[in-house]
Amino acid sequence: MTGRPPRDETEADRPIGPPTPVDRLYAIVEQGLCTGCGICQSVAGPEVVRVHKVANGYERPVVVGDLDHSTVDRIYEVCPGTRIEGLPDRLVEGSTHIDPVWGPWRRIVRAWAADPVVRHEGSTGGVLTALAIYLLESGRVDLVLHARPSTTEPTFGERHMSFTRADVMAGVGARYGPTAPLVDVGEVLEMGLPFAFIGKPCDVAALRNLGRHDPRVDQLVRYMLTPVCGGYMPPAATTAFLGRMGVDPSEVTGLRYRGRGCPGPTRIETADGSTEAHYLDFWGEDESMWMLPWRCKVCPDGIGEAADLAAADTWPGGSPTREESADDPGTNAVVVRTAAGLELLEAAERDGALVVERDATPEEMSDYQPHQVRKKQAVASRYLGMLDEGRIVPVTARLRLDELAAAMPAEEQARQREGTRVRIGQGKATEPRPEAARPEVQGE
Repeated sequence: MTGRPPRDETEADRPIGPPTPVDRLYAIVEQGLCTGCGICQSVAGPEVVRVHKVANGYERPVVVGDLDHSTVDRIYEVCPGTRIEGLPDRLVEGSTHIDPVWGPWRRIVRAWAADPVVRHEGSTGGVLTALAIYLLESGRVDLVLHARPSTTEPTFGERHMSFTRADVMAGVGARYGPTAPLVDVGEVLEMGLPFAFIGKPCDVAALRNLGRHDPRVDQLVRYMLTPVCGGYMPPAATTAFLGRMGVDPSEVTGLRYRGRGCPGPTRIETADGSTEAHYLDFWGEDESMWMLPWRCKVCPDGIGEAADLAAADTWPGGSPTREESADDPGTNAVVVRTAAGLELLEAAERDGALVVERDATPEEMSDYQPHQVRKKQAVASRYLGMLDEGRIVPVTARLRLDELAAAMPAEEQARQREGTRVRIGQGKATEPRPEAARPEVQGE
């Protein structure tokens, strides 16, 4: 699946004439493709582009300096809204299996953190938290770049560098709000220290994209780990949830989306105390109730194909039940994709950081994550609908999207294509041009 040349991607109502660099950058946002990862700020420099909370509540790039076409070209090359690729060919070794849906894998297991505190605090079975701690304490890396709860926006996440177990534990738990972990990844690379990165699949895709242009990525990023991701909550939907809970958003001091069990309670902190809700109260009883940004609805890789290792929930049918989840200590399904990921998994088990229950299969993964299967099969048809409407179509590679679409009945392919066109026509795939929520941004 390929997209049109980036310089031709403009809104239909843009004034006649060649798009400016600012038009081109903002087209990614306006067409609903920005993930908010922050890599555009790192590429352009904070004196040119800064990722800020904007008027619609998301974190989006705001142009604050002189932006030129060559910089926008580089951004289009690395942005996970415009380019998403699977695992690089050089990392797909001879013994690697390739599943049509789940992609390259060396081993799939059910596992959890051996430390009961880490398992309890983690989002599922604590595998990614346990691996972050293990990587630091074993000396395999000097730091871990990941996300933690924001210190300024309680419902957001923020990029965080961990050097110790305590640092890692400060970021434990899922973040379902806007999070920009790559805003200064160039500065992290400049430190010259070997590190691991833990981020959403789109964040990992962005970092792999950057690696094609910056050799320091391959030299210093020793491991890329990710959760299998169903998407994150739009800020307006989070505000609506808080309203349903009877909480004024302006009074929120902290929001723990899940953890302390699997999934564990959603806990809202205010100066006056706390309120807890069930995970299903936050997301809804089934997939049809999920509120997601447009980019998440057309995501070609929520399963982390570019990562060394991806960790997933293991609820049969794809969702917990209120009855079963109360006492669930949490078990991750772990898809190991590379030799580095396999060595890490086996070393962590050998050294007592992880408990591996048993091996699993791609078919089990599809039972745990049926929404990922449906989305993966539908994406190519949705991209055709985007192309019909003159939208940016992300460049993809090594994700088998056309093969998966061809496995669907022709009428379903047509339905997905037309449904995308309708949603675009209804404005459901469009965001306003970014405007900083704080006027002083332009002069900072």
